[in-house]
Amino acid sequence: MSGAPAQLDETPQSGHPPRLELVEWRERFGVVAGITARDGDFNVGLGTAAPAGQVLTAWRTLLQAMAPRFQRFELGLQVHGARILEHRGTEEGWTIVDGVDGHLTAVPGTLLLVTVADCVPVYLLHPESRTAALVHAGWRGVAAGIVEAAIARLAAATASAPRDIVMHCGVAICGDCYEVGPEVISAVLGREAAAPEHLDLRSAIAARGERAGVRDLTVSGWCASHDAARFHSHRRSRGLDGRMAAYLGVPAA
Repeated sequence: MSGAPAQLDETPQSGHPPRLELVEWRERFGVVAGITARDGDFNVGLGTAAPAGQVLTAWRTLLQAMAPRFQRFELGLQVHGARILEHRGTEEGWTIVDGVDGHLTAVPGTLLLVTVADCVPVYLLHPESRTAALVHAGWRGVAAGIVEAAIARLAAATASAPRDIVMHCGVAICGDCYEVGPEVISAVLGREAAAPEHLDLRSAIAARGERAGVRDLTVSGWCASHDAARFHSHRRSRGLDGRMAAYLGVPAA
């Protein structure tokens, strides 16, 4: 990388559900982008051990808070892969698609969602057309090329160049808290490692974004593991925590 990307801190929002939002993206581009927090144990993890009723109530609370700006909600059952689905429908409702880790839409009123608890939510936007993409990027997805795939899909969908896209790497585990084996270093960074190392996954994603041609690129200052009161962390909790929902969309007029 030519230099460390600037930080664009998500700003905590009052009210329920607890969440942090990218206020600068709202002010610059007119989009809604952010992530839920765990305050009060708010958990949207569909595959976690939390009672189903509690998780579904959390989802209803989130979706109701986003209405009427959004009438359509798109979520994938994530598999740490590189599949990205484009959403063109306009009918109201909540859709969950199996095997999808990334989403793209140019339809106002459609909110894209991914769930995270250490992995990186990567927000992508073509401001001129207001076409958005959101991906769930853990180390396996990064190694599979989901970041480059999302940039290429968004550029193709908008007949633009990657330099016209803005990108933000959101709340995730930081490098100090994320020790991984040599096989992960090899898969993500493309080099050999003799022993476990700490991996700054957001920096690795930012470097991939920059190599792909993105120039307006920022990285969150929050760590999911450090701030146990605010965020869920799979690594810190040894698999016992819930999930946050990252979201991105252009509100309906």
